[in-house]
Amino acid sequence: MPPSNEHPAAALQHPEGFAPLDAPPQPPQQRVVRDVIAGFSIAGLLLPEAVAYAGIASLPPQAGLIALLCGLVVYSLVGTSRFAIVSATSSSAAVLFATVLSEPGASGATALTMAAALIIATGVLFILAGAARLGGMSDFIARPVLRGFTFGLALTIAVKQLPKIIDVTVHHSDTPRVALDLITSAAGANPYSTALGAIALALLFGLGRWGRIPATLVVIVMAIAAGYWIDWHAHGIAVVGHIDLQNISFGVPALNRAQWMESAELGFALMLILYAESYGSIRNFALKHGDSISANRDLVALGCANLLSGLLHGMPVGAGYSATSANEAAGAQSRLAGLCAAAVVALIVWLFLPQLARIPEPVLAAIVIFAVSHSLHPAVFKPYWAWRRDRLVVIAALLAVLVLGVLHGLLAAIGVSLLLTLRQLSEPNVSVLGRLRQSHDFVDVSLHPEAKPVPGVLIVRPEVPLFFANTERVLGKVRAMLQQPHEPALRAIMLSLEETPDVDGSAIEALRIFAAECAARGLQLMLVRLKPRALTGLERATDNTLRPEMLHELSVDECVQSLAAAPGTPAGAQVDNATASPSAPAPAD
Repeated sequence: MPPSNEHPAAALQHPEGFAPLDAPPQPPQQRVVRDVIAGFSIAGLLLPEAVAYAGIASLPPQAGLIALLCGLVVYSLVGTSRFAIVSATSSSAAVLFATVLSEPGASGATALTMAAALIIATGVLFILAGAARLGGMSDFIARPVLRGFTFGLALTIAVKQLPKIIDVTVHHSDTPRVALDLITSAAGANPYSTALGAIALALLFGLGRWGRIPATLVVIVMAIAAGYWIDWHAHGIAVVGHIDLQNISFGVPALNRAQWMESAELGFALMLILYAESYGSIRNFALKHGDSISANRDLVALGCANLLSGLLHGMPVGAGYSATSANEAAGAQSRLAGLCAAAVVALIVWLFLPQLARIPEPVLAAIVIFAVSHSLHPAVFKPYWAWRRDRLVVIAALLAVLVLGVLHGLLAAIGVSLLLTLRQLSEPNVSVLGRLRQSHDFVDVSLHPEAKPVPGVLIVRPEVPLFFANTERVLGKVRAMLQQPHEPALRAIMLSLEETPDVDGSAIEALRIFAAECAARGLQLMLVRLKPRALTGLERATDNTLRPEMLHELSVDECVQSLAAAPGTPAGAQVDNATASPSAPAPAD
């Protein structure tokens, strides 16, 4: 699907700026040239990162290269974003290591087989989700959870790369104790390895300020060149070592049913993480440039890329923000830039494979730290403090990743977010409504003192959707209101259910019981402002207590008027209805 420059989002004003809708289209030749230049530029970033991310996952370096080529080619052919770069990411590498490759007692071959199965399962789940049109599933992970998770993950990855730079052995895998091991063993650090890592970091951050310079490629070339004059092994500095691209196998791992089920369970969590990260990048740049994208087609594209990578024993892939941002900054115009980057990477691997094996490990560790550093800005938490919203969720996600690990930390953070949401929904506020002056509007009388209740009618509005966890609480508050003295005496109660799109079985049963209680008290019950699905569900549940005439789609004002026109209406209610201004605006409630 070619990108479109006609999109409503492009008309929005954004701090970063959107491309104007009336920007003149570029000649095809110029677009191709810019895509080729962008492909050359990002290849220098992606190649060393792919090797480095394989190290994070404790996989051989060729796994990162396989994933990079699979992601670039497949997404360029199937995906919809012109900027997205699909390759191995730091988060997917960390999740892969945490879920499979760090299992105690597992042999290297078994761990690699399980890793391939996990990636294949992830790819299949992506494809199934795309076929089922579940493009919005990343919304299950709240953005504050993602902010805390991303920051915690970046910090975890950076801390776990430091032992490779200072060349010390750590005896634990969780981040706090790794940091403690670093402190206690700092005296035994290798000064040569530490100096090399520090120089690499200084060059990366220094060159990275200039934007268009491929800092990682420059540092890699300098490290390889220095290796011809410096014997890294003589100074105790490890190198990448042999990259085996001649014995790549293709096929599905031979596992039993239980192992495949375990892979599918872990694959679902990995899929959520990858899609949340990928779709965030894809959507941000689509909005920025007014491009049209298809979330379901991108699900299929990510699934095909992961499936192919898993069959070739590569790594999981996703659209990382840093690589996608670099592609946009390099001037990419279409998905051709990704194909050009794949061609450049393949050419470099073919011509310079022995040289890539000479990259020092401290340099790769520095590249990883540099790559995740863009996620280590505490300013991402500032809005939640200014808004006074979701602060606990952000902190819980950050601490959970640091203490519990990548996968369990994310699941724990999602659990905290859902529990807080359920708590908020299960402790609802119920507003009493009154007519605002002489208009047709009914508003909360506690917020608008000028609003007056309708005599003889109690009008209440639950401020949250009714469902099994809160219906009894809502009706309990309404019952308490009924116990209070009213002048004149109540003859009707009106529940405005505008916040409830649908009702479940528990809510229906509770409303039936409440209807019977109202009938026993001689009160007329009206359920008003019912949404279509809620109305349909309640109509199917009507009986001799919850009767059809109690159910209304109409506004509060129209139901009050119908109530006032009914036989036996007290004079006060008729006066209230008569004083309503006929020229007032249309009903808001």
